[in-house]
Amino acid sequence: MDTTQSPSETPERPPAAIGYAGVLRELLPIALWREDADGRVVEWSLAAQDLLGYRPDDVLGRVATPILVPDVNRELAGQLTRRVQSGETVVGTLPVRHRDGHEVTMEMWIVPDVDPRGRPGAMLIAVETSEVLRMRDSLAALQSLFTQSPIGLGTLGTDLRFIRVNDALARMNGVSAAEHVGRRLTEVVPGVNAVALEATMREVLESGRASVDVRRTGRTPADPDHDRTWSCSYAPLLDGSGRRLGVIASLIDITEGQRALVEAERAKSRFALLAEAGTRIGTTLDLLQTAEEIVQVLVPQLADSADVQLLEAVLEPDDAAATQGLLRRLAAVFPDPTAPTALLTPGQTFQIPLGTVYERVINAALPLNLYHSDLPTLFPDPRTAPLRAYFESHIGSARLVPLVARGTVLGAVTVTRLNEREPFDEQDFVLIDELVARAALNIDNARMYTTQREAALTLQRSLTNDALPTVDGLELAGRYLPASDHDVGGDWYDVIPLPEGRTALVIGDVMGHGIHAAAVMGQLRTAVRTLARHGVPPAELLRSLDAVVADVGEDEMATCVYAVHDPATDRVVIARAGHPPPAVATADGAITFLEGPPGTPLGTGGQEFGTEELLLPPGSLLVLYTDGLIEARDRDLDQGMDQLAEVLLHLEQPLGRLCDDILEQLLPCAPGDDVAVLLARTVPGSREP
Repeated sequence: MDTTQSPSETPERPPAAIGYAGVLRELLPIALWREDADGRVVEWSLAAQDLLGYRPDDVLGRVATPILVPDVNRELAGQLTRRVQSGETVVGTLPVRHRDGHEVTMEMWIVPDVDPRGRPGAMLIAVETSEVLRMRDSLAALQSLFTQSPIGLGTLGTDLRFIRVNDALARMNGVSAAEHVGRRLTEVVPGVNAVALEATMREVLESGRASVDVRRTGRTPADPDHDRTWSCSYAPLLDGSGRRLGVIASLIDITEGQRALVEAERAKSRFALLAEAGTRIGTTLDLLQTAEEIVQVLVPQLADSADVQLLEAVLEPDDAAATQGLLRRLAAVFPDPTAPTALLTPGQTFQIPLGTVYERVINAALPLNLYHSDLPTLFPDPRTAPLRAYFESHIGSARLVPLVARGTVLGAVTVTRLNEREPFDEQDFVLIDELVARAALNIDNARMYTTQREAALTLQRSLTNDALPTVDGLELAGRYLPASDHDVGGDWYDVIPLPEGRTALVIGDVMGHGIHAAAVMGQLRTAVRTLARHGVPPAELLRSLDAVVADVGEDEMATCVYAVHDPATDRVVIARAGHPPPAVATADGAITFLEGPPGTPLGTGGQEFGTEELLLPPGSLLVLYTDGLIEARDRDLDQGMDQLAEVLLHLEQPLGRLCDDILEQLLPCAPGDDVAVLLARTVPGSREP
């Protein structure tokens, strides 16, 4: 079957959708769009779509300011537009609103232009500030590498002519850096088997595979009377898309003999181990996994055993007095599973005896090499005599290194090598200490995260109603689900009994995560309860909450729904503050999402809060939820609301089960944001109308 697509069937880009800017897309994506004299978008580049999330169909023909300009910058945007339309070019750093709502800081050039009708318009050119800074840092790092590295470095194009060399390579060849540029190796230093080396570089360029430790021997103008030998390595120079641009050459002078070569190889392996540690240690904020990653990096590449122990007072700061002087083993690996070291397992604790190497290392916060006379002090307890004997007979080299982060000793790491292996040397000690120092920072990050998360969870649990009250005319169920990354957020719900049998239902979402968001949520919950019990009407209550959020901090923001149900009339009055619309399901199978005034988020000072009143006959269901339920990366809000409506078709089941079904159906995987859901089903009230 012929599957070739005819030209008429080829999908067309939307009119005025501009393509990408060639190689700049890989290095520094540049967004470009044009606006006419009325401020409407008439052209929109695909790079702008990538950076800001809006497809051409989302913005073309629409006024740009309400879409792209944050509310606080509207007046400034108007001023800039007038300046540009008068013929001035404006350059500056400005925030632009992304399609998902967050702000993207961009370096912008706003240039006068003529719109399609010949009127003064504007062309806007923008790059993301963080990308500019990243490119600056990358260039600075490359410049530093070329100017400071003692290793000879050079880059060559696809024609194998030098593009750039550092001073170290220029000194090795005895030819200035400027005299290298534009010339081939055979032209610069022909007396160093340059023809063979160029063949190697050509093979690297064509195969895309690096060639390491190619020996180059000969004489250069730097030392014309003596042969010298270099270890040369070549790797393909690739751009972001994998296209080959040339070859990177690095050279190390190994003339002094085999020892220099061995040291160079060992240095390479140490640097590789440091690089590996950067990717393998601290992959999560889980304390035990971080400790396990430390021993996996150390063993067997650098040591035969590693033992990571933390002070119990660091792990349990609230009980520091009781845990003073206790060490807990978090992770350990030893070479022989049948040896007495098999007794040393994670989770064990022991008191640090006075006068031992542990006490010296932890008190002084300095590493210590352990010799045979020190090894018995690792196990001062007489019951560990087999361990002492094993260490004395099998261990040839050991080092005890304190885990120090942010000026605090967290614990210690013991590393050893067996007798049959070469003992640690000074360079090994430097590498061990560096690895442990990096690991300490990762452990401290994990420890602080765990502590803060536990505090936030405790606060969240204390402020979230697991047990809802019994109220007149309503059956209730609620759920709170934390985010998949285990970070606590500011979602909450509450049910507040009011005078005359009425009930207040509230659900809210404080922007942000962590203990701060949970604390702000607690302040809002307290304020809602206080205002509700004073009989403050819904719209007025939200206006008061807006002031509360503003008082907490100028960058704070929250959304909220506040509803009051009266069982005597089967009516509910609802006010919203920038929150997703509640859903209503009735016994006849009708499901609607309320279309009343959406309001503005709390903390923005909008004060635009209205109310919506509706009848909820017995058997009706009111569904309040936070945006994490219906919003996800793989679906838009409309899809999420459609999925919620499908689940609400099954009203006959118990309310708690329905609540669980909502979470299971809409969140089959762990959510990326925390979620709160509150269901209220109307039942005949106990009070006469």
